Amino acid sequence: MRLPATLLWVFICGRAIAAEPFGGAAIEGAEGIVPGQQVHVVVDIFAPDFFTSPPQYPLFEVPAALVTLSDDRAQNLVQTIADVQYSGIRRSYVIVPEKTGSFVLPEIAVDLGYSANGRAIKAQLHVALPAFEVAAAPGQTTRPFAARDLTVTQSFDRSPAGLKAGDALVRTIVVFAEDTQAMLIPPVDLGRAAGVAQYLKPPSLTDGVEQRGIGRSVETGSTRTETVVYTASAEGSFQAPAVSYQWFDLDAHAGATATLPAVDIVVAKAPSTERIDPQFDPSGEDQGKNAWPVVLLLCGLACLAAVVAWQRGSAILAWAERRRTSRRNSPQRRLRRLRTIIRVGPDPAIYRALQDWSLSLGFRSVSDWAEAQGNPRLSAQVTILERRLFRSRDMQLDRGKFADAITLAATNKGRARKSALPDLNPVA
Repeated sequence: MRLPATLLWVFICGRAIAAEPFGGAAIEGAEGIVPGQQVHVVVDIFAPDFFTSPPQYPLFEVPAALVTLSDDRAQNLVQTIADVQYSGIRRSYVIVPEKTGSFVLPEIAVDLGYSANGRAIKAQLHVALPAFEVAAAPGQTTRPFAARDLTVTQSFDRSPAGLKAGDALVRTIVVFAEDTQAMLIPPVDLGRAAGVAQYLKPPSLTDGVEQRGIGRSVETGSTRTETVVYTASAEGSFQAPAVSYQWFDLDAHAGATATLPAVDIVVAKAPSTERIDPQFDPSGEDQGKNAWPVVLLLCGLACLAAVVAWQRGSAILAWAERRRTSRRNSPQRRLRRLRTIIRVGPDPAIYRALQDWSLSLGFRSVSDWAEAQGNPRLSAQVTILERRLFRSRDMQLDRGKFADAITLAATNKGRARKSALPDLNPVA
């Protein structure tokens, strides 16, 4: 027991003398991990005194797993080692394994800035992430989806028993679950309702949803909302199918099923409209003949008014379309779309978006535009992207740094200027 204690003392003394940043990582709840479960990898970064720029936690790839950076706010820490006070920042990665086996996580490089002797220092800290094991639990389905406190509820926009032929009935089913992400929640099998037309709307995915749980406590989770519209063209009795939803309960560590009952849809005959038959009056024949000039004049005025209204309407529609196009193509919106593609899109899509962006600013290529920005990080990420596309995929993009490096201020400074000299070989 003396040797580990001695090594620990030397380590602490070395940290105190050098007063350099350090970090560590650990897994929350590493026991009994199953496919589809969120694995939280906590990473702590410490620096002496205080941070001048926060740590930049990079994303990385793991085969057969989804890796994201938790949306939770960073946690501030304070630790004193050998009379030296260190400031710390904690963030978490969320890793969702898709199958069983051993998952070895890479070493990450974290950029940060801190203060030493009154001056700001830039540093890069390498932190080794721990590995973990994933094993399937008895009763778990082949499609991995694991969560906590899952509930399935349904609602209708009107009474299913009070419809008339031609009416539409909207059925909304909401899946709520904790300790998961909305994009991981599988779709609901809504079945088919015999005798009625059925239209499915695109699902709605939302994270960070709060709802009242048992005991009126507030629970925060994610939701998937499915919406189906039923339309009956004839009277009769129909049925919206029952719903059976399978998932893996992390608390019970067993498979579970949430169900919704079938709902009867009763459609009555649409009410008939009363019709007023035209009256024929032979005595009014001469009066009808005298009224024809007035009728023709009114018809002409109506046609003229319609033409004027159509011309004005066309002009208004054209003006509105120009306004929508201008807003849609504003620099701020184009920048947001470009950053979104960089963060989540595949490499070819990122390069195409950068080409469009560069050409719109007057540059011949993405490399020319990146060089004009005078930002080494941006140039480095463009080089990595081109290497991945045209040479090999031996390097990884830092999507967060890539997106943040592109700003409107830098773009306006680096906008290509057209030469005042005429072309040497102008086209006739």
